[in-house]
Amino acid sequence: MTTQTDEAARPSRLLILVPAQVSLMVGLGLLLTRTSLAELVTPAEDRVNRALAAGRTALGDTLTGGLSMLAGTQAIIAVALLCVLALLLLPSGPRWAEALFLGASVALQSAIFVVVTLFVQRDRPDVPHLDAAPPTSSFPSGHVGASTALFGGLAVLALRRLRGPWRYVVVTALVLVPPLVGLSRLYRGMHHPTDVAGGLLNGSLTLLVVGSVLLAGRRSETADGGGRPFSPGASPSLPPDVPAAGLVVVVRHPHACDQPLADRVRAVLESHGHRRQQWIDTTAEGPSGDLAEVCAAHPAAGPAPDRVDLVVVCGGDGTVRACADVVAGTGIALAVVPCGTGNLLARNLGLPLDPATALAEALDGDCFGIDVGRVSGDGIDPARFTVMAGAGFDAAMVRDASPALKARLGWLAYLLAAARHLGDPRTRVTLRVDGGPRRRHRARMVVVGNVGTLQGGLELLPGARADSGRVDVVLFDPEGAAGWLAATGHLVSRAL
Repeated sequence: MTTQTDEAARPSRLLILVPAQVSLMVGLGLLLTRTSLAELVTPAEDRVNRALAAGRTALGDTLTGGLSMLAGTQAIIAVALLCVLALLLLPSGPRWAEALFLGASVALQSAIFVVVTLFVQRDRPDVPHLDAAPPTSSFPSGHVGASTALFGGLAVLALRRLRGPWRYVVVTALVLVPPLVGLSRLYRGMHHPTDVAGGLLNGSLTLLVVGSVLLAGRRSETADGGGRPFSPGASPSLPPDVPAAGLVVVVRHPHACDQPLADRVRAVLESHGHRRQQWIDTTAEGPSGDLAEVCAAHPAAGPAPDRVDLVVVCGGDGTVRACADVVAGTGIALAVVPCGTGNLLARNLGLPLDPATALAEALDGDCFGIDVGRVSGDGIDPARFTVMAGAGFDAAMVRDASPALKARLGWLAYLLAAARHLGDPRTRVTLRVDGGPRRRHRARMVVVGNVGTLQGGLELLPGARADSGRVDVVLFDPEGAAGWLAATGHLVSRAL
């Protein structure tokens, strides 16, 4: 869910990010062609180009020719238009944000490519060329950049929308297309290796820029995540004229759940017979508002008219954690309306990420229990958690993520906060698992999790389940930039 302020700020973000991307790409191109670095890089690249040209075969020519055609201008435009039309003509209704994300990514990447080639004008490799092309537009590779924007964009949408075992098969196939196109362009003598790397970088940055504007922090406003309007009375669990027993307390984070969404939540509750509602706003000092006082005044064991039957949490994982800390063990049911930055509990439980749809399905479904962890120490009061508790790098990242950037960029704000702590020192850690011996380690991050999957399907704790009766723990201790890249690559490989 995004606020009106966030919506107004999204277009202006392009005015900052796009020039920054153009400047970066032009700077890299000039560094490779107009500085002493060229004297070091060019001879090595020439040897690679000559070796590939000398090893050409009829089969290789055919295969790389097909890949080169797949990433050509006409094919990219045709496939992009077909995918955009498919997103707009889905039976469930148009997905405007996703269609615009895909089309804008392809178009913006191409525009940036043209601008960069005008400034850099790098000559193509001095080997026979198997494709026709202008002689001075080698950096960055337009074919690789276009295929990254298109097929990488489709991979992003597949991660957002697909479910089941085929999800990662589809994503893997889409992600592999740009590197294969890059290899084909090298084989056919059209680019230097750094041109291919530049194309991958240009396409990836374009996806990040456009995604931060059109997708980050955005939730579908429809029942099924498509374009069909939500109908509160579509499948009520009780007839509209039969009120449900007991009080429903709605805890609302006012920035994550704006007034239009609050009205939708109210309508969904009323359509399911819950007319006795008490709304509570959270504050910085009270992340669950005065929920504890309300539950104490209306205990679950009390008579039907006065008891609290249900707590509905409209917010992110922090708000859910605070409310779960209050109701755990009381017998009061808790429904999650995901409208925060990460919504990791909702994602791990497989809940719809459209807030009103998640509430409607919760009210139509059955109650089930999940585990909660309990953490204390370091001068903090004992508290329960439903997702993860971290120390070291993880805790510093969450603590220092700017609320303003979280509202604007969604979970990407955590990445910016993380970059500030990559060089933080290691810390001493003592672990004792299930009453076993104490084990001492040094680590940069310790995470104890009730669930294990992060955004984008990254599995930090592959075996963690919310109802397993246990929590899982992981230690990270990467050394330097190479260590962090290796750790990141390990997580990504699990998702793929």
